[in-house]
Amino acid sequence: MPAGLVQTYRAFAHNNAWANHRLLTACAALSKADFEAERTGFFPSIQRTLNHIYVIDLFYIDALEGGWLGPRAWENEVPYPSLSELKPAQAAMDKRLLAICDALTPERLDGFVRISRDTSVQTERHDRLLMHLFQHQIHHRGQAHAMLSETNVAPPQLDEFFAEGEAPLRAGEFADLGWTEETVWKS
Repeated sequence: MPAGLVQTYRAFAHNNAWANHRLLTACAALSKADFEAERTGFFPSIQRTLNHIYVIDLFYIDALEGGWLGPRAWENEVPYPSLSELKPAQAAMDKRLLAICDALTPERLDGFVRISRDTSVQTERHDRLLMHLFQHQIHHRGQAHAMLSETNVAPPQLDEFFAEGEAPLRAGEFADLGWTEETVWKS
């Protein structure tokens, strides 16, 4: 597997953290009532949808780190009822995923992860599990984004993937995250 593919996973991890930062920053302007309000989606509120992203991140990131948390990850479906609690928790989870992707090698991408399913053990290739995790996050962020459009808070643009010509437009957010373009694209 070419080393350039490892960089692709690192870029996806950065894009994921950036999208979470953008979405959670926008959601911080919501009232508690709007954050918790029942809405149409797979999960019935912005609060529950964003907490679901965190919980499933916890489940898979723990497994990617060699942990054995398994289904205990979702014992509490809303571990962070407020945005002021959820935003730093998600940022910390995103940093864990960045560390996993920064440590990737072509050999590790081809390796396997063991995932506790309580009564069974699921074995997945690192690359497939990471792709699954990124897709899961994109899917549910999109649902939260649509729910946000039903409020008075404008949903942030989330459909970009670090176009080179748009680097100046994200420089402030990258600074907030402690990144530069070189952080994302190092090889």
